[in-house]
Amino acid sequence: MKQTLPLAITISRQLGSGGAYIGQKLASELNIYYADQEILSRAAKQLSVLEEDLNLREEKLLSFWRSFFHIDGFSPEAYIPPKMNFPFDRELFEAEAEVIKHIAEEQSSVIIGRCGYFVLREHTNRVSIFLHADIAFRSKRIQELYHVSEKVALEMIAKNDRERTNYIDTFTGNKWTDARQFDLSIDTGKIGVDKSVDLIISYLKSI
Repeated sequence: MKQTLPLAITISRQLGSGGAYIGQKLASELNIYYADQEILSRAAKQLSVLEEDLNLREEKLLSFWRSFFHIDGFSPEAYIPPKMNFPFDRELFEAEAEVIKHIAEEQSSVIIGRCGYFVLREHTNRVSIFLHADIAFRSKRIQELYHVSEKVALEMIAKNDRERTNYIDTFTGNKWTDARQFDLSIDTGKIGVDKSVDLIISYLKSI
């Protein structure tokens, strides 16, 4: 791929499909930047909020944040302490989108989640990847990573899929799991996470 712009590899992934592992290993193999936590850090500074306050908000709509503090059952005028000055969904999305664009312009990088494939749709040197797997593979991986039971793992998958789907559909207007939006869609449960990295590198060499 011969381009003047830095290479941007965006990874959209289902929970438990190995997205973070694949992204980190891919960045290491290609010797390019792995952009994940920095997106959150820069967005937090831009919005003048604590990084840890944004951590639970990522790829979720505000309704989840309100339910986290158990105020959904109260009236719309329910009091929120001044220190809980949370950014609205659109503010958070736009802040992270701006950070993603800056990173993509600064250096070649692997960008995890946060609608990166959509945010960088006009970046001419971009490869968008979607990672997915069946429930059994995802559940087993989550159980091993987080040391939780199968029941908890399945609940995590259902909750994350629902929140991520709502968030991405809201801000892109597209169905998150529609493979036509991506350059490469990989079932990591069938070929494994390490071979997925090899497959992506082979794909990059072929274009």
